[in-house]
Amino acid sequence: MTDENAAIVRVAVADDQEVARAGFGALLGTQPDLDVVATAADGAAAVRACREHRPDVVLMDVRMPVMDGIEATRRITAEPGAPRVLILTTFDLDEHVYDALVAGASGFLLKDVTAERLFDAVRVVAGGEALLAPAVTRRLIGEFARLRPRPPSGAPDVLDALTPRETDVLRLVAEGLANAEIAARLVVGEETVKTHVSRILRKLGLRDRAQAVVTAYESGLVLPRTGR
Repeated sequence: MTDENAAIVRVAVADDQEVARAGFGALLGTQPDLDVVATAADGAAAVRACREHRPDVVLMDVRMPVMDGIEATRRITAEPGAPRVLILTTFDLDEHVYDALVAGASGFLLKDVTAERLFDAVRVVAGGEALLAPAVTRRLIGEFARLRPRPPSGAPDVLDALTPRETDVLRLVAEGLANAEIAARLVVGEETVKTHVSRILRKLGLRDRAQAVVTAYESGLVLPRTGR
């Protein structure tokens, strides 16, 4: 069910497999609030499509010819008024997922996602949230953040700008909790949590919650998980 008065979300689909592009496009086209405005068969074409059609959300495959999805994501999100990017991946602990989040993606979807999950994901990221709640996402980010070099001893702490409560909120965001869950954990209102998240993003110069999660792991605020 969708709100008849909801704004139309403009979507672009980038995948080098024609069947995948057509399939995702057909599914999204069944929803009155989702409009597929462009498709692309490689990363370079995706960058051009975003400049021309100005989508709100891009479904981005990683492995594509000419330019891969990570570089395309980096270029797309670097531009003013950039769309949100959802990375399409498989359930094989794809090492590229972490790189894509660092490049500016707002999260990722498994390629065998159900139709309802696909619709919800596009709406979630279009609304400014990050698709990071599933446990598999936390495991992926944690594992690949663990493989990244830690900041050298004595380096400035990027989290020094945050208040203790903002630090607590960032830690819970990085653990994959939604605003309502964070509010319950800290015994505060959900609007208060939203305010804290907005301040965290502004103070740290981050685009969205996805980048906040990466920062939390890279700074050592949250220890990566190595188990399933």
